[in-house]
Amino acid sequence: MTLTNRTPRNRTPRNQTPRNQTSRDRTTGEESAGKQVHGGPAPSDPALSDPALNDRADGGLGDEEKSGGTDPRAAGRLPDGFTVRLNRRVRVRDGGRTLVGGAPTRVMYLTKAAADLFDGRRLRVRGRVSALLADRLLEAGLADPVVGDLPALDPSQVTVVVPVRDRPAALDRLLSGIGGRHRVIVVDDASAAPEAVAEVAAAHGAVLVTLAENAGPAAARNAGLRRVTTPYVAFADSDVVLEPGTVPTLLRHFADPRVAVAAPRVLGLRLPGRDRWILRYEDARSSLDLGLDPGIVRPRAPVSWVPSAFLLARADALGHGFSAEMRVGEDVDLVWRLARAGWRVRYEPAATVRHEHRTVVHDWLRRKAFYGTGADLLARRHGRDVAPAVLAPWSAAFVLALLAQRRWSLPAAALIFAGTAATMSAKVRRSEHPVRLALTLTSDGAVAAVWQATALLLRHWWPLAAVGCLLSKRLRRAVAAVAVMDALTDLRRTGAHLDPVRYAVARRLDDAAYGSGLWLGAIRGRSVRALLPDIRWKTRSSRPSR
Repeated sequence: MTLTNRTPRNRTPRNQTPRNQTSRDRTTGEESAGKQVHGGPAPSDPALSDPALNDRADGGLGDEEKSGGTDPRAAGRLPDGFTVRLNRRVRVRDGGRTLVGGAPTRVMYLTKAAADLFDGRRLRVRGRVSALLADRLLEAGLADPVVGDLPALDPSQVTVVVPVRDRPAALDRLLSGIGGRHRVIVVDDASAAPEAVAEVAAAHGAVLVTLAENAGPAAARNAGLRRVTTPYVAFADSDVVLEPGTVPTLLRHFADPRVAVAAPRVLGLRLPGRDRWILRYEDARSSLDLGLDPGIVRPRAPVSWVPSAFLLARADALGHGFSAEMRVGEDVDLVWRLARAGWRVRYEPAATVRHEHRTVVHDWLRRKAFYGTGADLLARRHGRDVAPAVLAPWSAAFVLALLAQRRWSLPAAALIFAGTAATMSAKVRRSEHPVRLALTLTSDGAVAAVWQATALLLRHWWPLAAVGCLLSKRLRRAVAAVAVMDALTDLRRTGAHLDPVRYAVARRLDDAAYGSGLWLGAIRGRSVRALLPDIRWKTRSSRPSR
């Protein structure tokens, strides 16, 4: 399942932003860095962090975060030899002492001692001090593990759980790809023809668990999880095919003792005779394909969820597993619960699986709408993390000024921009070039706000926008302009093998279907929580560096 607020890819994902930062972070604008938006740069607005990386006896890294009990932060530090690399979105300023980026965007100031630990954009753990810095970079979304440098783990420590309802041919294809490398548990979720499923499972030496009543994929996965005895468990849907290196690559992430789940990139499965235009759109813009960039996964990060099409997990981190009562959004819910508990979830595009996309337009639209209905369930559990947009008051005012299309619109937007940049420059005064940095951050925030407004008009709020277009010439102009801009920008970004007209049609159908499901879920749930943007009025204080 997927929650598709979409984040533009580079081919970048169109999905997604972290909950609360630690007390060391100070938000001065939108915390939507990477909030999934509609076809443009990942939103970024300055959530400023001052992690107190000072010259002190602890090596200039400030106070270590305290945790205890069963908190995963107590699981141990990163091992020596663990290497991280600043991700491509991070800007390095002031001779390496200022880092700008992360999820959401923040400014991190390093002491000279901390900056000297880097080799270019890489940091290799060589003791407690570098381990603490690497951990903070990972947690902030500023850096990602260098997977090739991580130690390999034994694939036999992985059990694969496959929930299935009928689809014996797809199950056979999946199990053939797995081969005998892992123990496999097939959970038959009350198939109409259970004999066919049992025959395939037996042919591949898989353990078969049969459910008497259809309980849904979440409950089926949990039934398999209860029978897992290995340290790691992989959940694989029957409509995927594993690449040979998928599991070994993902396993390397568990060298980080705080990683609970690692997920691969999900690409389309090419089958003979299925080269339809909707499939070509899905190959470029599938809801399951989260793009080229690795990252930490949590609410409002550039990658804010990962699909349960394939997940590799630390078995003892999952507890009871998925929320069995959820038939949509259960993968998002699991990831967010793990993130809230202090675990890390990693998205790793160097590992891939292939998914059999839908090619019939009716089925495709119905699935997109189904995904949209999950937002209300998630809003009940996770509140504002499901918001379709995250804006600061200044960026909301900036967008509204532009949408007004009055004579005063551009001067008002310019005034809002200038005032925000001036305020920002005072807050980043520790930088050697605070004005330049403030202009960069404010520009990022303004662009992010425009793309989030685009997503609201074309996707999440399209029924309201459609009514508004009947009543307002200005709104018609705005919607037409952003629809064309969105389609052309995204087509260029994804490189889809489709002409602009069909790509634009597919894009709007995608948005309309998901948005319809979103509103249907809100009506059924009698709540508008999943439709409301998150306006961040207050800033969080930051512990001053000492």
